[in-house]
Amino acid sequence: MSKILYVKANAKEDSESRTFKISEIFMEEYKKNHPQDEIITLDLYKENIEFLPFGHLDELHGAETKKDREHPILKYAYQFLESDKYVIAAPLWNLSIPAILKAYIDYITVPGVTFNYTANGPVGLCHNKKGVHIVTRGGSYSQPPLSEYEMGDRYIRTIFGFLGITDFNTVAAENLDVIEVDKEAEMKKAMDQALELAKNF
Repeated sequence: MSKILYVKANAKEDSESRTFKISEIFMEEYKKNHPQDEIITLDLYKENIEFLPFGHLDELHGAETKKDREHPILKYAYQFLESDKYVIAAPLWNLSIPAILKAYIDYITVPGVTFNYTANGPVGLCHNKKGVHIVTRGGSYSQPPLSEYEMGDRYIRTIFGFLGITDFNTVAAENLDVIEVDKEAEMKKAMDQALELAKNF
């Protein structure tokens, strides 16, 4: 049995979010094909994730006592480490990710928990895990010239690799704010990709 962590980062309700329409379809298909797996849903806005509090940076250490695992900051890093698969549902905002998702990443990127510093440099501790980023974009950011400006999926993929997660996929619906584009067709294409990926994720 695997544990899947479904992280949602959008200031819209599920019914209003194009990103969540795709991610929810992915999760439903995943459940059908992996009924024995445990799914943890973490909606960052409902969780009220905040920026790291001033003066608390030193608390991001890596102690392994039960008390540390329940710490309001460290608990997210341990939850991340103890998961096997990750679904990140977050749109492209201002060429990057929603700020609340970056705040969450600051909580989970903890030396001694999700990565270690070694004599040869940092080494990720999240081995043999896999991730997928489900994203919607207003324009065509997967190819030039706009791909040079895309720093959302690129950042998530990079930070996951830093933590040791190299089995990583992206499901993207693009051009959703371009007037001339058939938006329903673009959404369907992404949904079909999500359904296919969910079967063997």
